[in-house]
Order: sequence, then structure tokens, then C-alpha cells
Amino acid sequence: MALAEQLERDLQQAMRAQDIVRRETLRLLRNALRYDELAKMKPLTEDEVLAVVQRQAKQRRESIVEFRKGNRADLVEKEERELAILTAYLPQQMDREAVRQLAKQAIQDVAARGPADKGRVMGKLMPQVRGKADGAVVSAAVDELLASLAKE
Repeated sequence: MALAEQLERDLQQAMRAQDIVRRETLRLLRNALRYDELAKMKPLTEDEVLAVVQRQAKQRRESIVEFRKGNRADLVEKEERELAILTAYLPQQMDREAVRQLAKQAIQDVAARGPADKGRVMGKLMPQVRGKADGAVVSAAVDELLASLAKE
């Protein structure tokens, strides 16, 4: 079953169950999907739908950080509940060590020598981890590995 169809079914179930947080989160996601469809003037592919879900989850993560800085525990809790709902639609995320292993392989493949080669390494690595790992985690792993190469 396509992810967009699953989202619609889950939205209907949330409306029947009167689950307000789930209903509102899925409505916002559905609106974001429709906005992207209108912008592209064609139905979204499965990968594009997944990218929208990831973007929405990223927005929640960033909001959580900012609300914590502002001592807004009520909003942090709300955003965390919404993030949990969105995360259920994302594929299983890779752990930090798996990302490091793939980054090491990408560094070897492009013969990177230091931080100046980060763009080439990320270009090789991101298609492999897209949807499976957070870009910030990937970037941090690559930075760390390239910095250690520069010291050698």
C-alpha cells in the first residue's frame, strides 16, 4: 500500500477515534503533500511523499530544540507527540555506527584526503542513506572522519 494511501486511512481512523493530536498532525502532513503536488503539477512519487514526511519530522525536531531554549515545556511536549506520529511513517533509521561504516567506504571510494573533500564524500554517501539517516548525523560522521584523515 502506498504511503499516501496509508496516511489517508490513518487520518480517517484518527477522526473516527477523535484522536485530536494524530488528526491534526496528519492533516498538516496531508496539506504539505498537496502543496508539493500543486507545486510540481503532478502526483508525488513514493520517494517524494517520503521526503515530505521527513521534512515535516525535521521541522518538529528543530521546533523542539527552539522551544527547549525558550523554556516552553508545553510546546516541546506537543511537538514530541507530533514527531512520534510522523516517525511511524519513516523507514527504520540507521544507527550512528552504520553511518560511520558507510562514510568510511565513501571516503575510500572518492579517495578523500581531508575536509576539503567533504562535498565529494557527501555526494557519494547521501543517495545511499537518504531516508534512512538524518543528514546532520551523516554530516557529523563525515566531518569527524575527514578531520581524522587531515591529522594523519
